[in-house]
Amino acid sequence: MDYYYTVEQRGTAEFKDRGSRFIACLVPFASANDFKKEMDLVKKAFPKATHYCFAYRVGLDGNTYRLSDAGEPSGTAGKPIFGLIESRQLTDILIVVVRYFGGTLLGVPGLINAYRSAAALVLQTVPVIQKSVERQYRLQFDYTIMNNIMTIIKQYSCSIAEQQLQLFCTMTIGIPQNRLEEVLFKLEEIRGLEISAELG
Repeated sequence: MDYYYTVEQRGTAEFKDRGSRFIACLVPFASANDFKKEMDLVKKAFPKATHYCFAYRVGLDGNTYRLSDAGEPSGTAGKPIFGLIESRQLTDILIVVVRYFGGTLLGVPGLINAYRSAAALVLQTVPVIQKSVERQYRLQFDYTIMNNIMTIIKQYSCSIAEQQLQLFCTMTIGIPQNRLEEVLFKLEEIRGLEISAELG
């Protein structure tokens, strides 16, 4: 797999059914460790809601995900939200659907439809982007060869995760997996550059 699909912007959308309001919040979400912080932000934005149902998926293996009905009947909220994330092959994404109860029970089919519809609406508000799967490498080099390295980084659309630029520089870059051999070959031609693969 050389590419994956995700979002880089937040979004909100609302779906109404028989007095109940379902507000979907879409969050770019790279680590499950951020979950509590993001959930707290949603609860602060919608403090009087009756339910905060959600689904998220992170990483490239498809195995790191979580979903919750948050007190709604089992399978009526988290599952339909997650179903959309899965069917669109998205990752690094969190969708929280907040419900304000309107006084009328919607029943199981009505709830499934409402949560799925709210999540589908919010996915229409932001562009889905294709990103290259990257492998991280650490570079160590003298400042004098900086331009040669930056030329290759730009040419092959590598990303820079972190850098410390002094007389002696260190840089962690992400190399697109489908260009890995070419980029490493080019980098290895630069004299005085040390390259080591990052773990993970």
